[in-house]
Amino acid sequence: MVSETSERILEAARALFAARGYRATSMQAVADEVGITKAALYYHFESKEEILHQLTMPLLDELEGTLARAESCESAEEVRWRAIEGYVDVHLRHRQTLTMLVKDMTLLVQTPAGDRFRAAIGLANELVAGPGGGLEQRVRACQVVAGLADPVVLFRDEPVDRLRSLILDGARALLGEPAAPRPRGRARGRSGGRRAALTEEQIAQARSLYGEGRSVEEIAAAFEISRATAYRYLKN
Repeated sequence: MVSETSERILEAARALFAARGYRATSMQAVADEVGITKAALYYHFESKEEILHQLTMPLLDELEGTLARAESCESAEEVRWRAIEGYVDVHLRHRQTLTMLVKDMTLLVQTPAGDRFRAAIGLANELVAGPGGGLEQRVRACQVVAGLADPVVLFRDEPVDRLRSLILDGARALLGEPAAPRPRGRARGRSGGRRAALTEEQIAQARSLYGEGRSVEEIAAAFEISRATAYRYLKN
């Protein structure tokens, strides 16, 4: 079980790696951010590489699991869209980690995690292309998959729901499918004000953002809920 101090170290390292870059961030900087000595930091993590491993494994594990579940669906269309939507959702839940990796692209080449990332991207390409696809279909699938993660990093301060919707609309456009219908007006609570409740998926996304260091106020604004509602979901 990860200790509270280890969690604080991982959260601080994730934020620093995303802001400054992995190679530009020293262990001393991480220790200073947490408010502990460098010796105490090494008590919890033997090296910066171990911290990187702990930060990237949840993203990789979720991504692989999501694609494996998509692959088990019956129809090619269901496989394609379960893979696309799952790929986007995993990256949205871990967008600070993704930002950290994109900040220093050599991490995706030189670390052991790089092989797993490349394998996951390759599988996503296959699932989106579908069985028996020709070159045109495979190229289009590559374009779709490549466009699913970049907006997560480039527009990481945008509300999760809005960004997710736009990314999926872009994927549909590349695949020549109509955009999903949009509900009229904002989703609101019974009183006509802010949204009263979140779905299970949105709760998971909110808790992931909170774990990545986003404030309650930011999360409340992103999901159009009150701060009290955000606290209720994040503290339970």
